[in-house]
Amino acid sequence: MKTVRRLLYGDIAASVTFVALAFLSLFFFIDFVDELDNAGTRGRGAWYAVQASLLELPGHFYELFPIAVLIGTIYSLSRMAQSSEFTILRTGGLGPGRALGLLAVLGAVFGVLTWAVGDYAAPASERQVVLLKARASGGLQIGGAGAWLKERRSTPAGERSYSVNVTGATASGALAGIRIFEFDADGRLVSRTQAKEGRVAKDGTWTLADAEVTRWPAARSPGTPQVQVSREATLAWPSTLGADVVAAAVLPLSTMTTAELWRYSEHLSDQDQAGERYEIRFWKKALYPLACLVMMALALPFAYLHARAGSVSFKVFGGIMLGISFVLLNNLAGHIGVLRGWTPWVVAATPSFIYLLLSLAAFAWLVRYR
Repeated sequence: MKTVRRLLYGDIAASVTFVALAFLSLFFFIDFVDELDNAGTRGRGAWYAVQASLLELPGHFYELFPIAVLIGTIYSLSRMAQSSEFTILRTGGLGPGRALGLLAVLGAVFGVLTWAVGDYAAPASERQVVLLKARASGGLQIGGAGAWLKERRSTPAGERSYSVNVTGATASGALAGIRIFEFDADGRLVSRTQAKEGRVAKDGTWTLADAEVTRWPAARSPGTPQVQVSREATLAWPSTLGADVVAAAVLPLSTMTTAELWRYSEHLSDQDQAGERYEIRFWKKALYPLACLVMMALALPFAYLHARAGSVSFKVFGGIMLGISFVLLNNLAGHIGVLRGWTPWVVAATPSFIYLLLSLAAFAWLVRYR
């Protein structure tokens, strides 16, 4: 059994590695050419394009590796079936259940690799890409009306709620275009704070630079202006919105780990904000490594096809189409789930569940009737 395991695992691992490297080379070339379009602007040159393209590779690897597992496994098993190697293994006692178990173990190893890259390497490299592009372009601009954060807390003046708007970040990493709206327990606007820049400490304290505070006092004595405006060169604003929460709101979703997605979705739920998009993203990221197991199960039926049922290239093309359809269904399910308000974990698990049932049904039919 050790010989069979070594033969299968070595051949499949080599094929998957080759396909993954081919995908990464292709996407590196596409990213490099795309970055070269901006060469010569704001100091961007060929070295900047190389850096940005290299930093994008861990994210591409995470997204494409299950497809590489599918294509590489199909190629390996189809080649073994065409050369009658798999037939000899079946004659030697490699039954369907044992073959499925062997591939499941290898799929679990690929799944762990996918999880490690997706939770550690890819988010770290995506953050570096964001910082690199921010330094090159002079800052980070958030589309639309910017990022909005909310918090509620008790103060000496009573219950207060805050709405914080951030429009971007500077090249040095400071927040830019900060607006803080303070409301009392009855929902009346109490104050508005505007600052050009600001930084968030680990304890949640915001240090605002060049801040302007506008207050609307509820009780005014005769002769007191209705609106009070003050300016501060530096203003410390205590808050429960820590640096991790602010980073999650400002940076792209691809820079967040599974744990960060969970914490931020819980924060949004506590503040009565819409967090379905982050919940679906969390479940998709948590369940995505299991796609390697699904891809291995989907590739196994190709080993039971007769050699005359199609050439290896035809089967590999079928595997590519299956992989593309899986990615399309996975992305489509996420968008539809947000629009329809479906249960997040159901949305994330449905594509993998459908393809797993499809692979097991095809496997059972081929083993029984072919």
